[in-house]
Amino acid sequence: MAGLKALPERVLFPPICAGCRRMVSSPGTLCGHCWPKLRFIERPWCEVLGTPFTHDMGEGILSADAIANPPPFARARAAVVYSGVARQMVHNLKFADRTELAPWMARWMMRVGGALVADAEVIVPVPLHRQRFLWRRFNQSAELARAISFAAGKPFAPQAIVRIKSTRSQVGLGAREREDNVRGAFKVPDGEEIRVRGRRVLLVDDVYTTGVTVSAVTKALKRGGASAVDVLTFARVLPGDFLPDDPPTI
Repeated sequence: MAGLKALPERVLFPPICAGCRRMVSSPGTLCGHCWPKLRFIERPWCEVLGTPFTHDMGEGILSADAIANPPPFARARAAVVYSGVARQMVHNLKFADRTELAPWMARWMMRVGGALVADAEVIVPVPLHRQRFLWRRFNQSAELARAISFAAGKPFAPQAIVRIKSTRSQVGLGAREREDNVRGAFKVPDGEEIRVRGRRVLLVDDVYTTGVTVSAVTKALKRGGASAVDVLTFARVLPGDFLPDDPPTI
C-alpha cells in the first residue's frame, strides 16, 4: 500500500482528452482528433449578443435580433459553438462529473470575454434549483464562475441569485414555452442585495441557447439592484448546430 501511495498522481489518474477518453499529455487539453473539431467564436460579432457575422461590417454593428429584441443584459459572449466536441465537453462537465474541466473551459471563456471580466464587479453563476443540485451534487455554472473568479481576482457570489421555482428542462420547448417556464423562477434573496446593488454583474452559464434563461436571471438581478449585467458562457447555440450527423452525447 505504501508503494501505491508513492506513485505519482498522473500514473494513478492519467490525463484524458476533454472531449473524448483518449490519453493526452496534459489535463484539460484536447487530443489531435478532437481539437480540429472545436469551433471558436471569433470577431466580427454583434456587440450586444456576441453572435458572429460572416463579414466585418464595422465597429459597433448590431445584429437584426439585437435591434428587434433588445435583451435586458448589456453584452453576451461565448467561447465556442455548441456542436460536436464542445457539446461533449459540456455534457462531460455536467453529467459525467468531469469538474476538472471547468478551469480549462474558463480560460477559453476569459479569452473571448476579457472585456466583460475586466468590467465585472462581482461574478454570479446561473443557479440550480436545490432539488436538482442535490441530485447532481454540483452546479456546473458555479464551477465555471468560480474558476473565472479565481483567475481574475474578482468577487464570487454564488448565493446572490437563487432559483425559487423548479423548472422543467428547456430542451424541446418553443420560445413562448421557454419564457413561461422560467418566469418568476429567480430571485435575489433577502439579505443578498448587498452583493449586487449598484454593481456590474458578470453572469456565467455553460450554454447560451435562446437567451431566455439568462434574460430571466438578468431581470431578477436588476430587480435586486444590479446596475448592469453581462453574460459569459462557454458555448453558444447557433443555427445549424444540431445536425443529423452530430455524434451522440451522454
